[in-house]
Amino acid sequence: MKVSYRHISTSEDASFAIKEFCQPHFTNTFHFHRGYEVTLIVKSAGQVYVGNKVVNYDEGEIFMFGPGLVHCFSNDNLSVGKNENVHAVVVQFEADFMGKDFFDTLELRNIKTLLQRSAYGIKFGNNHASLHQLFFQFQPNQQMKNLIVLLQILEELCQFNKEEGSIITDDSRKIQYKESDAEKLSSIFNYVLENYHHDVDIRTAASLACMNEAAFCRFFKRNTHKTFSQFVNEIRISHATRLLIGKDDNITDICYACGFDNVSYFNRQFKIHQGITPREYRKVFVVSNAGTPLLRVVD
Repeated sequence: MKVSYRHISTSEDASFAIKEFCQPHFTNTFHFHRGYEVTLIVKSAGQVYVGNKVVNYDEGEIFMFGPGLVHCFSNDNLSVGKNENVHAVVVQFEADFMGKDFFDTLELRNIKTLLQRSAYGIKFGNNHASLHQLFFQFQPNQQMKNLIVLLQILEELCQFNKEEGSIITDDSRKIQYKESDAEKLSSIFNYVLENYHHDVDIRTAASLACMNEAAFCRFFKRNTHKTFSQFVNEIRISHATRLLIGKDDNITDICYACGFDNVSYFNRQFKIHQGITPREYRKVFVVSNAGTPLLRVVD
């Protein structure tokens, strides 16, 4: 299927850009922007790598990334291959797109706080229908109206910032890649996502980067601030959180479905990444009835 891409801001010198994507799967590599990005996931589910973390995403969720924050979306491997699995609306703008001191005004101090928190990535839940509708009020060649809509979106996000906006990464370091490194890491990311439920071979990952194992280990740690095995476990745990809240399978079955071959090791890794055991995670989710996977919030 041909990728459908709509760039709503038609002027090359527009102060911000609105893009709408309808395509079989996400095709972007690890990347970052000079400015801010707000993304509404209209249709799709999978994992998103943000800074130094991997988290799940689902339909209706909104993500906000600050300048220089590396990110990369990927579909669930079960959904790839179907028609139009991805529908997303993306808004991108520079910090000074309204002037250098615009967000320093008293009326906009909440938006300034939101922008500051986005340096770590923010994930918003999928239960804000009125906010979702704003993303579809953007229109081609309507720059003034689009500007008003953008400010409305930012103001709405401020309302959910502290209570419902979960900080994604606790690492303030900006991981910025060269284009060649981004392509290699994207290949590795996709390899792990497609094979995490089986054996993941570090030799195969190294070959994708055209390196020997020792060089690959150094390359991966330098670029992600974690080892390859830590990354694989993070992917597996992110998938486990989805299974724990979406199915009634027992913990042992979920352990094996995520690629772990030892339940004790699975429980230890889960607690390292989520702060609680798989059983506790499921209980907390049922009690909270949140509807989305839990994230530890870092202020």
